[in-house]
Amino acid sequence: MADLSLPDAPRVPDVAANGVWLRCIECGHDHAPFAEVRYTCAECGGLLEARYDTYPTFADFEGKGVWRYEAALPFEESEARRDSSGDGDAAGSVTLPEGDTPLHRVPRLEASVGVRNLRVKHEGMNPTGSFKDRGMTVGVRVARELGVDRLACASTGNTSAALSAYGARAGLETLVLLPEGKVAAGKIAQASLHGAHILEVDGNFDSCLDIVQELADRGEAYLLNSLNPFRLEGQKTIGLEVLEEFYADEGRFPDRVVLPVGNAGNTAALYKCFREMAAGGDLAPGDVPKLTGVQAEGAAPMVEAVENGADEIRRWDDVETVATAIRIGNPVNAPKALPGIRETGGTAVAVSDAEITDAQRALAGEGVGVEPASAASVAGLRKL
Repeated sequence: MADLSLPDAPRVPDVAANGVWLRCIECGHDHAPFAEVRYTCAECGGLLEARYDTYPTFADFEGKGVWRYEAALPFEESEARRDSSGDGDAAGSVTLPEGDTPLHRVPRLEASVGVRNLRVKHEGMNPTGSFKDRGMTVGVRVARELGVDRLACASTGNTSAALSAYGARAGLETLVLLPEGKVAAGKIAQASLHGAHILEVDGNFDSCLDIVQELADRGEAYLLNSLNPFRLEGQKTIGLEVLEEFYADEGRFPDRVVLPVGNAGNTAALYKCFREMAAGGDLAPGDVPKLTGVQAEGAAPMVEAVENGADEIRRWDDVETVATAIRIGNPVNAPKALPGIRETGGTAVAVSDAEITDAQRALAGEGVGVEPASAASVAGLRKL
């Protein structure tokens, strides 16, 4: 299984730049973060993870949104510089802005589920309507620092909308690959509106990702799916906000975080967030929330692996669910997410499309409108 442990005192390798480097989670090989474009390990092909010479603490954070957490994010410039507007955006950032999403109280849902102090993190309040904006504001900034001029992604809808918007914000060309006939028209319209080149592929999301990875390997585009370790750094700010906001309300950290699983990027990102805050001393080991992943029954390779005690997933080639955003049969971040679920004492559950639809209606009854994939988390909570 992947080694995701963090030492008490980081050993900074020679390849580090401004206290940042990329480490393979499989073999431990270290890579320079900004000298070249790299998504996987040069030695073994394993997934990479951003590492830092210091661990963040809550006292390091200032401002609002994703850029509040720049002290915990990877950039070539070593010091954050704030613009004259005072809104907390770092100079050089590619922002709309994003983050600082509400953590809703949902009393009727709380009563029906039977869980006290239930909160719903509404990531639909981000600029393009999903958490992907957090990853893109960081990933596109790094892309610009690396000097690339074309961005690309495979998508079930949300990633294409986010990448297209942030690519346009940065003035970079954007290419999105979508499974033909399986993406909501509104998401395609978003990408088109921002000037993205759109290619529909006869296949599923995993087929699209295979093509994008091939383009990236040839140097024809900079890949910004969650295989990219820098993108996940932006997504870990979800965890930082949840920790801060829940603590402000309740005087303690949440016991459990339940989230939908598609490519498993958020599960991996939140686990990294919790590990870093624990290593920095602000999150006691006993206070680390249990990570619980939820997949649709028709696309549940992570659930299968957890239930079977497997260290690797089995790719599902035929996947189907009404929750299109998690209609993924080969989550690339499984090697990071599976240890996250197990090490935090969490689990993974599968839910039916009917259960997802019921949960979507329950959230709507609280005034919180979400797509089916997001509602899967509530459907999963009901089964714990």
